[in-house]
Amino acid sequence: MTARYETFIKKFNGKRVAVLGFGVSNTPLVRLLLEAGAIVTVCDKREKSEFDPAVLEEFSAAEMRLGGNYLNGLDHDVIFRTPGMRPDLPEIASAVENGAVLTSEMEEFFALCPCPIIGVTGSDGKTTTTTIIYELLKAEGKTCYVGGNIGTPLLARAGEMEADHIVVLELSSFQLMTMKASPEISVVTNIAPNHLDVHTSMEEYTEAKTNLYRNRADGRVVLNLDNEITRELGAELSERACFFSRKEDAYVCVKDGAIYRGDTRVLAVSDIRIPGLHNVENYMAAIAAVEGLVSDETVRRVAREFAGVRHRMELVRELSGVKYYNDSIASSPTRTIVGLRAFPQKVILIAGGKDKGVPFTELGVEAIEHCKAVVLNGPTMDVIYKSIVSAPGYDPAKLPVYRCGSFEEAVACAHNIAQSGDIVTLSPACTSFDRFKNFAERGDYFRTLVGEFTE
Repeated sequence: MTARYETFIKKFNGKRVAVLGFGVSNTPLVRLLLEAGAIVTVCDKREKSEFDPAVLEEFSAAEMRLGGNYLNGLDHDVIFRTPGMRPDLPEIASAVENGAVLTSEMEEFFALCPCPIIGVTGSDGKTTTTTIIYELLKAEGKTCYVGGNIGTPLLARAGEMEADHIVVLELSSFQLMTMKASPEISVVTNIAPNHLDVHTSMEEYTEAKTNLYRNRADGRVVLNLDNEITRELGAELSERACFFSRKEDAYVCVKDGAIYRGDTRVLAVSDIRIPGLHNVENYMAAIAAVEGLVSDETVRRVAREFAGVRHRMELVRELSGVKYYNDSIASSPTRTIVGLRAFPQKVILIAGGKDKGVPFTELGVEAIEHCKAVVLNGPTMDVIYKSIVSAPGYDPAKLPVYRCGSFEEAVACAHNIAQSGDIVTLSPACTSFDRFKNFAERGDYFRTLVGEFTE
């Protein structure tokens, strides 16, 4: 354990600490705080009956404030905010006005981490790009860690990290809203409307994303030249910006069927195992991020071997000549559109879920071009249906749209209409929270349902 880590632990001894939200990232945080001698209060909107009794028993040393009034009485020395909880909630704002320090597991990790950090954000592609960067570094023989919005929470592991290690973090807009530090290398894959059910505006959402790199004056910032918003952001950064593009001449770009970095031919596009032009973009972003850290030969080897991330255009099964893909991560229309464009033929699309306040107009247009049939379910079913049938050129004879009463009915419907040679893809364009805890649970259930089909 480093002296820096010991100092961090000691500063919480005897402090009254509130942890808001008792999910995946904050469970090890509570354990760490208790071990450090903090007086911990766990605040979560779920009722006691919704928790595993074994979990409550393990953390019995902490006070539990559960249920509807869980944010009442925040008069603590330190408050840890969970990702997804706005920092300007009245209860939190009042506590800060009265002297509480507002922070988060990720903000404390930045302050504590002794080694370089590569941070990745974006509306789409950030998980795959983060994972590719991690796989490249690992294949090069680096001691590296992956975390943030994926993997395991890293704060409790910071004590084992050394100066020559590397951390790769996927960071969401929620994590970045109050961030006061930036990584050595920042990657913004793209920015498009997303999470507008939580953010007050597109401007606030974009500002949160730019917090990734705005808290330091140096460091490389990798940006997508093909995305209008990130192109404009790069213009403000001058020499710090490192652009990638599959459409234009950029420092990392596609020419003659290969990815080039400057004048160096790094990787043939045909060598990338995971399908889709969006994954070509993910590799370009990763290649720009690891320049000087990973050899081009390692890049080529990983590209040929890396099969992708679960729930991201994951081939689940081929049955009776029909291929079933799990793209449950596609929780926005733009992400679904990218997935549709990745396939070489028209597909049977399963979509629908919880509304995030994002328009589906463009999805309707793309569905006409890329779908053989669309199967809808969930609260957004009628909105998506309207976006398709009102799109220019819609012909019900060429694109049937089915509306189903449940997720199970939708998957069964897609299976029943599919014929040999078809592709069925779960790519919802919406969040999963109408029915599931998260996109992973939704994708796993889809895998289960598809696994139960017989010849």
